Amino acid sequence: MSDQRTFYVTTPIYYVTARPHLGSLYSTVLADVAARWHLVKGESTFLLTGTDEHGQKVAQAAQAAGLEPQTFVDGFIGDFQATWKRYGIHPTHFIRTTDRAHVQGVYAWIDAVRKKGDIYRDFYEGYYCTPCETFVTDTEGKAPHCPSCNRETVLVKEPCYFFRLSSYADYLLSFYREHPHFITPRERLQEVISFVEGGLKDLAISRQRSAVSWGIPFPGDDEHVVYVWADALMNYLSAIGYGDPKRTNDVEQWWPAQLQVLGKDIIRFHAVYWPAFLHAAGLAAPQKLLVHGWIKIGGEKMSKSLGNVVDPMQLADRYSPDVIRYYLTRHIAVTHDAPFSIEDLETRNNADLADDIGNLVQRIVALAHTRTVTHVTVPETWTAVEDTLWEQLHQVVVAYKADMEQYLFHRAYAHIWHGIALLNAYFHAQQPWKLTPNEMGVFERILAAATHGLSVLGILIWPVMPSKMEQLFGSFGIDFHTVQRDIVSYQRFPRGAGRRFAFTKGAALFPKFIAEESGKMDTSRDVKSVVHAETKKAPAHISIDEFAKVELVIGTIEAVEIIPKSDKLYKLTINLGSYGIRTICSGVRLHFAPGELLQQQVIVVANLAPRAMLGIASEGMVLFAEDAHKKLRIVRPMGEGVANGTRLR
Repeated sequence: MSDQRTFYVTTPIYYVTARPHLGSLYSTVLADVAARWHLVKGESTFLLTGTDEHGQKVAQAAQAAGLEPQTFVDGFIGDFQATWKRYGIHPTHFIRTTDRAHVQGVYAWIDAVRKKGDIYRDFYEGYYCTPCETFVTDTEGKAPHCPSCNRETVLVKEPCYFFRLSSYADYLLSFYREHPHFITPRERLQEVISFVEGGLKDLAISRQRSAVSWGIPFPGDDEHVVYVWADALMNYLSAIGYGDPKRTNDVEQWWPAQLQVLGKDIIRFHAVYWPAFLHAAGLAAPQKLLVHGWIKIGGEKMSKSLGNVVDPMQLADRYSPDVIRYYLTRHIAVTHDAPFSIEDLETRNNADLADDIGNLVQRIVALAHTRTVTHVTVPETWTAVEDTLWEQLHQVVVAYKADMEQYLFHRAYAHIWHGIALLNAYFHAQQPWKLTPNEMGVFERILAAATHGLSVLGILIWPVMPSKMEQLFGSFGIDFHTVQRDIVSYQRFPRGAGRRFAFTKGAALFPKFIAEESGKMDTSRDVKSVVHAETKKAPAHISIDEFAKVELVIGTIEAVEIIPKSDKLYKLTINLGSYGIRTICSGVRLHFAPGELLQQQVIVVANLAPRAMLGIASEGMVLFAEDAHKKLRIVRPMGEGVANGTRLR
């Protein structure tokens, strides 16, 4: 756990050639979740986002629209700010690279590096990707395609100013060795190390005005403008006052940033150029880069230029913004590319939110009103059943905190949903609806326990779904803004003695989506290939002799290990009785927390040929069933006393 009392998080700044799309929302939601998590921990936070408004691509788009560049970019700012507000994102500062304070910060950096002797003028000849504003290395004398967007590049021959990037290779490699957690996921760091070890060339940091007119004039040479990436990266400093002599205290307070969120396509700029720029100016590198994958539509990266973007405002018109925040955070692994599916969004809402949380809240409140219980107070002592529940939930919070500290949100919230499952199991097992009027003390204790557990987990869900969790707290008569939020300071799961809950009926926390109605969403504007229909074919028949070859055996899961290189696989150790102890890799990590699988009896295909999975020999297959909401369920034997090694007949 970090002891820092301040937390500075940034998003990439977005090109203003079109409205924001789901990809830009994804980056911004991740940053907002991180900021809110640190608020829960009691820290002061600074969330920065904004727009990248200079460069050749912006100038060309403005020309095509028949507008001056400044007028053109001004027209998109309201769309970005309205989108963030709609999704409950309230940045501390929204920066524009056309802001005077930003220009001042860019000049301050150039001046500092010039004095060090690391900027010089020379002649550039090479290839350039205009859409990505990227200089691209020539390969074998042929015009290369852009490594980010795969489009053709153009040959550029012009004088420009260079930054001595080549002299910072040793510093960068040393920095990476000393900060092995600089990038999440860690495998991205190895990509960066390989790039730097391959050799660094000095970097052009200006463009000739005759080629690119829309940009910050290069100081001391009006024939050049600052290269857009040297301009854009400085926003992280200029936003907190770098270059303003009156704001040196602000820079000292907030820099270095604790977290910078970005997509994998711009990792080179942030993990190589940016630390070198900072070191040249005598500044520390950011503490961590969270590098997420791409959201894909129809198998392709979402891109304005490809025309396959999803409009976040259109989604918000049909779905709750908090539901979309939840889906992006929990069900899109930050470590990988992932498809976006309307069908899956609705399924997750119905199963994870409406059934798992919303239904429990509704049952508690409805049951309280049925028994005319307007409020309950958390008792001083609990029974052994609740003591066990609190210990289980404590382990949930410990696991959640560990993944949140690495910003692996999809894993952290899988733990929280294990906690929700524990609360549902407790409430169902206690069956308070069966208690008589003479057992009101027991009835109120059960309601208090379920409500208390939900309220604590609700605090941890708040970074992802702030509006919905505040509604949940309202159902329990709690003002969220006055509740003790920083439960991370507790050594054990809080027992809540003396807390008072008042039950208020209200609208359903998470209404279900009905499949027939979801088709009413207008997909004609800025949405392509969002929903894909699949035709299911009848399964091919097999003979009874073929089926008889399959050995289905009962076993007990005795150990569950996380495989570091995979977000989908668990390494399971399963006792199959006379069949022996088996190691089986099972791709269910996104569906179950380890505790949900441990000591569970399962059905295993015992005679499946072993196969290597990430270097592990997997000796069988565990059977799971998919319910109507696409949630996996454990297939287990009914009744007691079924021994390990029993074969199904």
